[in-house]
Amino acid sequence: MKGDYPGDVQRSFNRWAPLYPIVDLFARGIRVKVFHFTSPRKKAKILDVCTGTGGQAFEFGRRSFEVRGIDLSEDMLKIARRKNRYANVRFEIADASNLPYKDNYFDISCISFGLHEMPNDVREKVLKEMIRVTKPQGKFIIVDYASPKGKIRDFLFYHFVRLYESRYFSEFIKTDLQDTIERTGLKFNGFYDWAFGCVRIWKYEKV
Repeated sequence: MKGDYPGDVQRSFNRWAPLYPIVDLFARGIRVKVFHFTSPRKKAKILDVCTGTGGQAFEFGRRSFEVRGIDLSEDMLKIARRKNRYANVRFEIADASNLPYKDNYFDISCISFGLHEMPNDVREKVLKEMIRVTKPQGKFIIVDYASPKGKIRDFLFYHFVRLYESRYFSEFIKTDLQDTIERTGLKFNGFYDWAFGCVRIWKYEKV
C-alpha cells in the first residue's frame, strides 16, 4: 500500500465525521437513484463498502433488505449506528481490501464515493475483494466522480473537487475506471450520469 493509506483515511474521515450528516442530506437524491438503478431482487443480501455514516445502507435497509455496511472509520460508524433504526442493517469496522466475509455471500456489492479515496493498488484489491464476496450473476454497483463533458466544465470540476478531496483524487480521475473494472472479469450492464456528468453510477454483473 502507498504511504500510510489506512491511517490517512481514518484520520481524515474521523475529522470530517461530524459534518457527514449534512453531506447525507444533499446526497439523498443519488442514494434513491442508486436503489432504483440497482433494482434488488427480494431478500437480496447487500454489502455497502465505505459506508461512512450509512446513507446508502439506510436507503436499501428501509426497504427491508439485509445490509452490511463496512468502513475503516470508527467515528463514521458511531454516527451510522446512532442513526440506525433497522434490525436488518448492521455496521462493522473492516478493511475493504481484506473483507471478513466468505466467498459468494452477497447478492449485491456497492461502493459509493470510496474508490477515489484510494491509491491504485488498493483500489484494485478492494474491487477484487468485492467480487470475491459477491455471488455469480450478482450485481456490482459503483458510485463515484466522473469527468463531465466539455473542456471548461471538466477543468472547473477538477480544480474545484481537488480543493477538498484527498491526494488520491487526481490519480483516480485520470484512470480509466471502466477498463480497470472490466479487467477484473465483471460484465458491464450500464451507467447513469448525475449532477451534469460529475457523478456516475456504474452497474456490473459478476460472471
